[in-house]
Amino acid sequence: MEIKWLMDFLSLADTGNFSRSAESRATTQPAFSRRIKALEEWVGAPLFDRGKQPITLTPAGERFHPVAEGVLRRLFQARDEIRQIGQSSENTISFSSTHSLSLTFFPDWIRHIEERVGVLLIRLDSNQVGSCVQSLLRGECHFMMCHTHPSVDIPLPEDRYQSVKVGEDRLLPVSAPDEQGRPSQPLPGSAAAPLSYLAYAETSAIGRAVDFMLAHHPARPAMQRVFETHLAAVLKTMARDGRGLAWLPENQILAELEAGTLLLSGDPSWYIPVDIRVFRPREPLPHAAEAFWSVIGDTAPASD
Repeated sequence: MEIKWLMDFLSLADTGNFSRSAESRATTQPAFSRRIKALEEWVGAPLFDRGKQPITLTPAGERFHPVAEGVLRRLFQARDEIRQIGQSSENTISFSSTHSLSLTFFPDWIRHIEERVGVLLIRLDSNQVGSCVQSLLRGECHFMMCHTHPSVDIPLPEDRYQSVKVGEDRLLPVSAPDEQGRPSQPLPGSAAAPLSYLAYAETSAIGRAVDFMLAHHPARPAMQRVFETHLAAVLKTMARDGRGLAWLPENQILAELEAGTLLLSGDPSWYIPVDIRVFRPREPLPHAAEAFWSVIGDTAPASD
């Protein structure tokens, strides 16, 4: 048994795709497949149904899933606690957050909390949402922060994880101004002149929220996908440079909207309201993390 086999197992259970999991685990697909096979041989049963797309867990895999989560979570938490003892940092509160929230929402949010309770010792790791979820599942962090939307499933079982809403945001369709000072990519576009669409990669949670809205909007837009990435900051730069239309978190583009370097490219029916939530395991956390959780529960929006 190797620890990386359990990490591979959880990654494949999350993505349902060997190639995407191999990429996220920084290995080749053949090597990744061999490691999954080695784990199945160690367990003594097939853990994945490879005849389905996306790949799904077998009944044995479903039974093994919470075991793998629990082993890794306890192992990494024990490692962190031991490291903290050695480094005199037992009061560190660790977060995993998506890139866009790490850059915009998180700093001001923490500052407002520290105005109430004093300076905190925080460690923040920034990544795409799938990696953030894996960090929480493996016990590498106490809390995870991401955007959420009813159409997007965050693969954290409610019986083992809980969350609180700490903010709200909107995904707004924006593009650079044209020579007349109007949006260069106005929705909904036309078949004769489709809009240049700057899209999120399929692994992006907010990208799935955009896809859901586009699939259900009564005015089906005419767009041609010309670029994709999981980084909202890259989409912002591309949109500001006149490369196309993107849906960006409002918190991330307030300065550009005020300066007029980005313009709203559609009416409010194209806006997508999203929540900002913090997730944690239901099992007890270290004292500093539990104290912090009680504070953010007190400061959460009253509607939650």
